[in-house]
Amino acid sequence: MEYVFTEKAPKPVGPYSQGVRVGAWLFISGQIPIDPATGQIIRDDFRRASRQVLENIKAIVEAAGGTLEDIVKVTVYMRDISKFSEFNEVYSEYFSKHKPARAVVGVSRLPKDVELEAEAIAYLGK
Repeated sequence: MEYVFTEKAPKPVGPYSQGVRVGAWLFISGQIPIDPATGQIIRDDFRRASRQVLENIKAIVEAAGGTLEDIVKVTVYMRDISKFSEFNEVYSEYFSKHKPARAVVGVSRLPKDVELEAEAIAYLGK
């Protein structure tokens, strides 16, 4: 088992790892819209927040030696499910040809009162 950490993604806000690699599998912890350069949460623009969440996931999978195309499953948690189509527009910028399995779940609250959080699983075995 290997713990993955990169400065290009936010430091964990609790007792967990950004990612854990077990063999060829990489489990990426839930990412919220924190800009790793500033430590600030993006709250003013849902699309920008969505991009930051996906950029954080991308940074972690790349730190483990993979790419977005290695991601096989994404789970997204959203406080306002009416923003589903906005999220899909941003998501399709990252996953256009490669489309991992995905679930989107509406929730009442998330850590730090953010609008969304996403976690991912990647297979790095090729």
